[in-house]
Amino acid sequence: MKKRIALVLYYNKYNKYSFNALIGALEQDKLVDVLEVFFIAKRYELIDRLGEIISTHDQVVLAISFFTTQLWEINEFIKLIRQRFANKILIIAGGPHPTGDPKGTLKMGVDVVVLGEGEETFIELMQKINNGEPFLNIKGIGILKDDKEYLFTGKRIKIDLNKYAPFPVIYRKKGPIEITRGCPHACSFCQTSHIFGTLPRHRNIESIIKYVKMMKEEGLGHIRFVTPNAFSYGSLDGKTLNLRKLEELLSKVKNIIPPEGKIFLGSFPSEVRPEHVNEETIGLLLKYASNDNIVIGAQSGSQKILDRCNRAHTIEDIRSAVTLTVKSGLKAYVDFIFGLPGEDKEDIKQTIYLMEHLAKIGAKIHTHSFIPLPTTAFAMNPVHRIDKELLKAINILTAKGKSFGTWEAQEKIAKKVSRYLRTNELV
Repeated sequence: MKKRIALVLYYNKYNKYSFNALIGALEQDKLVDVLEVFFIAKRYELIDRLGEIISTHDQVVLAISFFTTQLWEINEFIKLIRQRFANKILIIAGGPHPTGDPKGTLKMGVDVVVLGEGEETFIELMQKINNGEPFLNIKGIGILKDDKEYLFTGKRIKIDLNKYAPFPVIYRKKGPIEITRGCPHACSFCQTSHIFGTLPRHRNIESIIKYVKMMKEEGLGHIRFVTPNAFSYGSLDGKTLNLRKLEELLSKVKNIIPPEGKIFLGSFPSEVRPEHVNEETIGLLLKYASNDNIVIGAQSGSQKILDRCNRAHTIEDIRSAVTLTVKSGLKAYVDFIFGLPGEDKEDIKQTIYLMEHLAKIGAKIHTHSFIPLPTTAFAMNPVHRIDKELLKAINILTAKGKSFGTWEAQEKIAKKVSRYLRTNELV
């Protein structure tokens, strides 16, 4: 006897945290009783298994979440699926790229795009699929009508994080706990504010503690948080600190996890803004957290470029943040983006100087190349090869063990992304 609905997730390392939130939300709906969810990480394994899944289920839904840098891989993936299974599978796509480029995503062969936050939209979608009903009254989706005209059904109200689990409980997929969503800064190169809004929303401490206890019961004592800015927890505007609330969170988590448990804050998969690194925030890390490093978003050594990017911090903020971090005994990993729009020789010179200065006082430089992303202020800006003097400086820092990163691979994909955003052609 066939089962009702199969929900197949392309659950790879780049999107599993997004799917954790999505399935965590879906579990709270009675629909989960008629679903069978498949978490498949490898592309070719997924394609191989789809035939069997189709034969044992009335309806098969494939969910894909991806970044713009994955566009070509995902395009080929969808082509293979359509060639082998035609329209026997309903493909739903969400995440940063589909949100920023819904029309292009649909033209790749996707049936429905979920724009922005997916929890409530996805629940409604799966309900409609289960009931055999049309989707047009669901807010937050994009589709191509029969005449191939694009239709967006309208924005949804932002969700309350406390309403949903941060990861699947029934399916036992634990991971970092998302504690804050939304960023007030809307940096010109970043999609976060466009996807989640500029008003921060925090998961309350009671909710966080609930899931920390669940993890402890399963023998998981290492707690990581997902947040656009680790020190902004509890802040009403995301700009001013709420140290009382941040310490309350850390102290309560610390009291729950086992003695060998660890809290990681301000390190992967999150970072901190340089103006929020001070003696008080560093003190909280040293008192409660176990990470030996923090990731500081600097991005440029030119104040002109920082202002153009809408970063809302100064070069001196960066210097101070790194100095305090290193002095405290923590490692400072400092993000820089090369090739930001508007850079001239003087801006590059200032960036080289700052990187060398920070490396000299003990920081490690995390190197990135500018990649234009849909919906951002810099989406249509051209990309350029890295400056020769900057390349020389990076090579010297890398040889000394003072820098790391994949800027070269990013530079290559940036050219393809830029061409796509300008032409809407995948080549």
